[in-house]
Amino acid sequence: MMLKRSSLFSVQLLSWILVLTSISWSCTNILVTKGASKNKSVMITYSCDGEFLPRARITPAADHQPGDSMEIRNWSGKLLGKIHQPAHTYKVVGLMNEHQLVIGETTFSGREELRNLQGLLPYWTLMQLALQRARTAREAIQVIADLMDRYGYASTGETFSIGDPNEAWIMEMIGPGPGGKGAEWVALRIPDGYISCHANKSRIGTFPLNDPKNCMYSENVISFAITRGYYDPASGKPFRFNEAYCPDTPRNRRYSDTRVWSIFRRAAPSKKFSAAYHRGDPDAKPYPLWIKPDHKLAVSDVFNLMRDHYEGTPFDMTKGIDAGPFGSPNRWRPIAWEVDSVDYVWERPVSTQQTGFSFVSQSRSWLPDGVGGVLWYGLDDTYTSCYMPLYCSIDELPSSLKTGSLSEFNWDSAWWVFNLVANYANLKYSYMIRDIRKVQSELEGTFLKLQPAVEETAVKLARSDPRLMEKFLNDYSYSHVNLVTERWKALARHIIAKYNDGYVQKKAGRPAEVGYPQTWLKRVLKERPQQFKLKPKINKAPESKLVD
Repeated sequence: MMLKRSSLFSVQLLSWILVLTSISWSCTNILVTKGASKNKSVMITYSCDGEFLPRARITPAADHQPGDSMEIRNWSGKLLGKIHQPAHTYKVVGLMNEHQLVIGETTFSGREELRNLQGLLPYWTLMQLALQRARTAREAIQVIADLMDRYGYASTGETFSIGDPNEAWIMEMIGPGPGGKGAEWVALRIPDGYISCHANKSRIGTFPLNDPKNCMYSENVISFAITRGYYDPASGKPFRFNEAYCPDTPRNRRYSDTRVWSIFRRAAPSKKFSAAYHRGDPDAKPYPLWIKPDHKLAVSDVFNLMRDHYEGTPFDMTKGIDAGPFGSPNRWRPIAWEVDSVDYVWERPVSTQQTGFSFVSQSRSWLPDGVGGVLWYGLDDTYTSCYMPLYCSIDELPSSLKTGSLSEFNWDSAWWVFNLVANYANLKYSYMIRDIRKVQSELEGTFLKLQPAVEETAVKLARSDPRLMEKFLNDYSYSHVNLVTERWKALARHIIAKYNDGYVQKKAGRPAEVGYPQTWLKRVLKERPQQFKLKPKINKAPESKLVD
């Protein structure tokens, strides 16, 4: 459907602003190139973390008249300014457009003094505008750069993952400071056959200055750093974007590089990546920007990479007294804390209870755009969620993905249903997580098995009647979101009954006492060795009986 009303875009964009401005900068992206993918998909992942309730959106394609403009508003709806509209804008489903272009992001604070609040466009607006105005990753980078030059960039440091059916790019940018123009940025194409990732810390170091096929950058990216004193050419060291604009700290190593390390160690265990760098060893080298995985990754492999609490490592969050008696990997905020004037931080994994939504995208060059582009969309914690297929050609989303408020529980909101299951699991995590993962595996496994047959049918329909193909995929996506939501409601009812009052019902209506693990009981006794100890039986003579 083509629309001609520019006002719709400001409404749709404002809804995204309301979501994204509430996000804490604690996200994770993975980029998988065609040559690193088992079926030659370009895959981008995004966990959008923060205490908010997401509402999925579809922005229709539209035609615009010369002189049409789009309003830019802040989180409260206040008009900040207007930008020009091109003759045509593309349909966007979530963060993927009708041409299979997809964008994810993570924020790094970097040089806080470089934020330009006089700039009109924050990063979340740039993401939506690029998806509406570009067909490829290269075009998206240029759209973002041009918009920043023309209207100003308002956010702090930002890393974008940008994928299309053929390429995956990583783009990093930071503002020019108050009242400045444009932004300083660099973008690199991930070599085919490799994967990359980022998690709230700048990742691009050195980059080629004469390789436009694989690298693009702003004109003043190096000279600006010299002017501000972030880089000294006389040092003899090569210019590194991340060192200039996002200085290394113990906090961002622990907070960000631990996630990068864990994704890489799981994708390429043969490389035996050391933990030394993210633990703060001053002599350790940073992790590379991209690696070749040990084997080509299937979609299910990428799902699994998004589900990680550092299990099986010395940093396993399901182990230790901080995990409680039932091995919960969740640590309640704040992530940084102090005891006796000493600073500490909890581990921050890829999977976290703070995730609002996440996705794993597929963009595939050999399929029609409407079939080849799919967002596997999940709600709440990636570890306890279920990825549902949303094809980029769909025109309608179930109300369960658009309903709800963070202030009130709602059974009609899919996010609240997933959130309920995830939170309830903390009561007896090591038991309940098995029930959750069983349903998750069953549903995702079925979807992935159905995918080839569904898409074969869709391709046949695309040849004869593209609108029928769109309806077919719309109905498929719509019905399977509803199926997952209803299945998760049933799962919520199941675990509430099965684990009522700390028992475990091994048969319906037959509660069993399971107690606590021996390892945890020993820790309790070490802390309070006498309190729970039962006194030995006291032997004494029987009392005399009184005789009337």
